[in-house]
Amino acid sequence: MPKASWFDDSTDLPVIDEQVAKLESFAAAMADGIVERHELESQQSALVATMRKVEGLLTDEQHEAVTRLLVEMSAYNVMRTVHELQADRLQRSLAG
Repeated sequence: MPKASWFDDSTDLPVIDEQVAKLESFAAAMADGIVERHELESQQSALVATMRKVEGLLTDEQHEAVTRLLVEMSAYNVMRTVHELQADRLQRSLAG
């Protein structure tokens, strides 16, 4: 199975979100617009299991690179979420 690129060829932007949307657990959790505690805990368990599996396959150099990738992705996701919440809040205040 060929590797799916992490980037859109035309924009050079990450396309990981497209793969996230294909996760059955993610789609089910987001269907009603509410992420419940058990859904979050289930996703956390899946994340931990995947991290443990991958971590055991990595050389020290690969581990360092993947750790940096995970940290950068986590920072980006938090920043994007805060940005979107701020934009939504501003839009609501201008509308009301």
